[in-house]
Amino acid sequence: MQRSWGDRVRFLTVYIKEAHPEDEWQMESNEDEGVCYPQPKNLEERLRIANDFQRRFDYELPLVVDGMDNGAMEAYAGWPERLYVLVGDEVALKGGMGPFGFDPEAVEVWLRDYFGEPR
Repeated sequence: MQRSWGDRVRFLTVYIKEAHPEDEWQMESNEDEGVCYPQPKNLEERLRIANDFQRRFDYELPLVVDGMDNGAMEAYAGWPERLYVLVGDEVALKGGMGPFGFDPEAVEVWLRDYFGEPR
């Protein structure tokens, strides 16, 4: 989507608390991919995990880290993952809760309806 819409849309990823930390509810897929982290107990640990993610996966989208008060996660009901489209200060599209409601294609449809075809 970044390649198709990046000239008209700003994308942002917000890293919130770990969905499957090794000290709480570790997933086998995390073990298979070698992405096993304990739940961060402070902002420094949360930043370290976010930086590791960006490096490991060559993640090109802007990434910010939610504070330890989980303000963004609470405001946007983002756990474990969720997609939003904001137009100005208004929520234009609120995606379903992940993992099963996580639907990037719904965002793509919304972008096409709003902007027309990508350039």
